[in-house]
Amino acid sequence: MYADDASSQHLGIELDEVAPGRARARMNIGPTMVNGHGIAHGGYIFLLADTAFAFACNSYGEPAVARACDIVFLRPAREGDVLVATAIERTRAGRNGIYDVRVSRSGGEVVAEFRGQSAALNGGRRQ
Repeated sequence: MYADDASSQHLGIELDEVAPGRARARMNIGPTMVNGHGIAHGGYIFLLADTAFAFACNSYGEPAVARACDIVFLRPAREGDVLVATAIERTRAGRNGIYDVRVSRSGGEVVAEFRGQSAALNGGRRQ
């Protein structure tokens, strides 16, 4: 999936781990990712979290997409920060899944918490 993910590659997002129901991705906040307040634009933080979520919910080999998600920003990130997004599956039932993603600065300080709901595309064969 990463080979076809032009957005993640363009932003320099790297995958550290993908396992059933889990994924970890990282991204360096570059100068073009900073807004007028001098902090990382929330859209980039969301995109990193969404990327980890996507790889976690697609880790079973069956195509899945987001059907809903939200994020809570807790602390600002700044240019030069390396952010790590860790996605963990909370539950799956039929076609649906729920995943939590923690976005942290290197060193562990939490920047944001994201929750995503997934939907499988191929008729809900997941158990």
